[in-house]
Amino acid sequence: MAFWINAYNAVTVRGILREYPTTSIRNHTAKIFGYNIWKDLLLVVGGRSYSLEDIEHKVLRHMRDPRIHFAIVCASKGCPRLRNEAYTAERLERQLDDNARHFFAQRQNFRYDPARRHFELSSILKWFGRDFGEDDRAVLRAIAPFLPESASQVASTGGVTVSYLTYDWSLNDQPARR
Repeated sequence: MAFWINAYNAVTVRGILREYPTTSIRNHTAKIFGYNIWKDLLLVVGGRSYSLEDIEHKVLRHMRDPRIHFAIVCASKGCPRLRNEAYTAERLERQLDDNARHFFAQRQNFRYDPARRHFELSSILKWFGRDFGEDDRAVLRAIAPFLPESASQVASTGGVTVSYLTYDWSLNDQPARR
């Protein structure tokens, strides 16, 4: 799993660097004709070509660990952070847990209103909700260990509402220095 997360992230960075300057990875995702960064940018492993789409949907998601969604990056402000270290087999559990906690500590990915018992979650949990559970309640139970303490206990109790935040596809790059 560590290998494939690192591969996905490296290919994403390589693809963005190839297209830079750009304002979003979505600028490079032709729907019908033309270049699609998720389908056409390839990595050869063991003599077989893998696209970003293949790595995410045919390899990593089949490993049945939803924390991958807080480890693979799309170079957008709405996506998880890119760690400043490689994922390794020896540290993978700690790294995945750490990234999940960091992800939910960001206001752009998670908000909780205790007065309304309302959770606002990253769109990643809407798009890939089935990886976490069958419904919103199961999703909240799955992510509860990674939420800020004030929300963690409530997430498992039920009687809450859930909505999803707008995803920020703008490029997660550094502003130019003057």
